[in-house]
Amino acid sequence: MEKQRQKSLTIGYHLVVTVLTLWSVVNVVLMIFHIGHWQLEMNIANALLAVFAVDYFSRLVIANDRKTFLIHSAFDLLGIIPMHPVFALFRLGRLARMIQYHHLFWRLGLDGKWSHDFHRFVYRTGFIYLFSISIAIIVLSALLFSVFEHQSLSDALWWAVTTATTVGYGDVTPHTPVGKIIAAALMFGGIGFIGLLTSTITDFFTTQTRQNLGHQEDEKELELKLLLAKIESLTQKVDQLQTDLKRQESSHHQSKQK
Repeated sequence: MEKQRQKSLTIGYHLVVTVLTLWSVVNVVLMIFHIGHWQLEMNIANALLAVFAVDYFSRLVIANDRKTFLIHSAFDLLGIIPMHPVFALFRLGRLARMIQYHHLFWRLGLDGKWSHDFHRFVYRTGFIYLFSISIAIIVLSALLFSVFEHQSLSDALWWAVTTATTVGYGDVTPHTPVGKIIAAALMFGGIGFIGLLTSTITDFFTTQTRQNLGHQEDEKELELKLLLAKIESLTQKVDQLQTDLKRQESSHHQSKQK
């Protein structure tokens, strides 16, 4: 009875989080495209930010393994950064984890090879953790760069992305000592994780291709064995027919002699 009650409370809690997540995303979209009353939408965004912040730190306090929690909930932390409402879009990561927790694809009959491959790629390869850490480094670097270099958040994000991906257009550059330290940290940390992320993707698809080629070779070998077995069966039947025909000819010849 207690287990069923706990399950019901968990489902209810996740439903509330889902509704608030979708509401915050819709609210951000309305703000981006200047639809509706901007001040009201800003107040809603701040209220939802407070709710998600309390939820995040409450889960952090009661977590058994806080290190694992911080890694798994990297997007949740980015979703409560109060610098800009657009960071609310990171809350969709929480929604994806709840879909996985309740096995919704399996319950809806949508589970298949593609979902297994996707799960294997995202979690077993460690892609989701590398991706979360990379995004966190880029975003936090952009925030610090924006503060110390007095740049807009959009320009700071653009600078962080171009720096971490080694593109480096040079249109936005650090001028203050702190900004240069942030840039150096991003170069060493961000580029390292971006490199690991790229190598993880490459290794996965290379392994997948090899496995597919191996499966194709196994299928071809099986088809060849089946074909050889059919040929052997046909050969035996032809030999049997030839033997029966010779017997009939011999019997017919003997009957004529009599």
